[in-house]
Amino acid sequence: MAALVLFGSFFLLLALRIPVAFALGLASLPVLLFEPRLSPSVLFNEMFKAYNSFILLAVPFFLLTANLMNGGGITDRLMRLSRALVGHFPGGLAQINVILSVFFAGISGSSTADAASQGKLFIEAQVKEGYDLSFSIAITAVSAVLAVIIPPSILMVVWGGVISTSIGAMYLAGIVPGLLIGLAQMATVHAYAKKRNYPVYPRANLTEIYKAALVSIPAMMTPVIIVGGILLGLFTATESAAVAVLYAAVLSMLFYREMSWKSFMTAIVDTGKLSAVALFCVGTASVFGWLLAYYQIPKALLANVTDWGLGVIGVGLLIAGAFLVVGCFLDAIPAIIIVGTTLQPLAESVGMHPVHFAIVGIVSLAFGLITPPYGMCLMISCAVAKVPLSFAIKDTMIMLIPMLVVLLAIIVFPDIVLFLPRIFSPEMIK
Repeated sequence: MAALVLFGSFFLLLALRIPVAFALGLASLPVLLFEPRLSPSVLFNEMFKAYNSFILLAVPFFLLTANLMNGGGITDRLMRLSRALVGHFPGGLAQINVILSVFFAGISGSSTADAASQGKLFIEAQVKEGYDLSFSIAITAVSAVLAVIIPPSILMVVWGGVISTSIGAMYLAGIVPGLLIGLAQMATVHAYAKKRNYPVYPRANLTEIYKAALVSIPAMMTPVIIVGGILLGLFTATESAAVAVLYAAVLSMLFYREMSWKSFMTAIVDTGKLSAVALFCVGTASVFGWLLAYYQIPKALLANVTDWGLGVIGVGLLIAGAFLVVGCFLDAIPAIIIVGTTLQPLAESVGMHPVHFAIVGIVSLAFGLITPPYGMCLMISCAVAKVPLSFAIKDTMIMLIPMLVVLLAIIVFPDIVLFLPRIFSPEMIK
């Protein structure tokens, strides 16, 4: 009955177009009101416990890093390097779009921030050069999801805080899957460009590549500082995010000198708004998840599944399927808190490594950022282009196919995920 009230109220509120964060909190209220052993004060207590987390401080820090990088001319320098490296490939500007997303993913950790900045940079520019508008929207949206897979990732921070998995190990584990998905996207662009005869840029010479790399090296040191600092034990994930903010501020204001004090304050205000949205979701989802645990709903849901005799691959496919479906309707952060904690015992029961479980879950949730009806990155890209969501659905779905192949490979071959942590930080994955 509790499950029926919780999920029934939640989906009803979603159907009424109530924002997800409010729907999770409001769906929890009827149970708290009518259960004699509970009271509405649980809502506030559990939300406060969720916010009282040192790890979650990393979320606003990474968002601020991304905003400082965008406002400080760092994105422009990374775009120059991307053009020098892949501009001569078929579909040159779209290839630059993907490569810039790879670079930006190593800085921001936020796919929505990436989609917004890339959309403004690329969609109109690609159309002017002869690319189809639907293709331009689709490649901008799908490449933006790399930001939650390639470290530093806000989803990895939340996962580590909620499911107690080593964030440093997840950072290392996300590198290869993220690069493989980036390569899959570049191959898709290549196929489109050959079929539709999209334009290319002249090949850059070694001097141009050297100059572009030279001005970009300071910006590309950001992920090295973040991940390297954690692995060397110099600071925690949260402290690394604070260091990234200081580094981005120094680069933008003192080194490149392209950010004014006014722009700096604007970046802080924008970060506050984005952080409030993300962390409010964390609070209400934590209450919803607490009620699921209180009534042992996950145990009841998984009671029969554990009797199916699935191995690691079977459970991996089940986990990916669950996150792929949930991601279509729910933001990634509440999905981690609710679905991730529900599926964790199942993953443990078949001996699935916690880091492997985390990466399968996060990569699967990344698809939810581009699949309707939620599809936040696709929504942002369509909003930038001023077209309805349905306009770019066909091209978006085509681009998801090679990405799904990479997801399947990650499930079947866990070493794709685990070999970097085993080499550089074996103590983190014991």
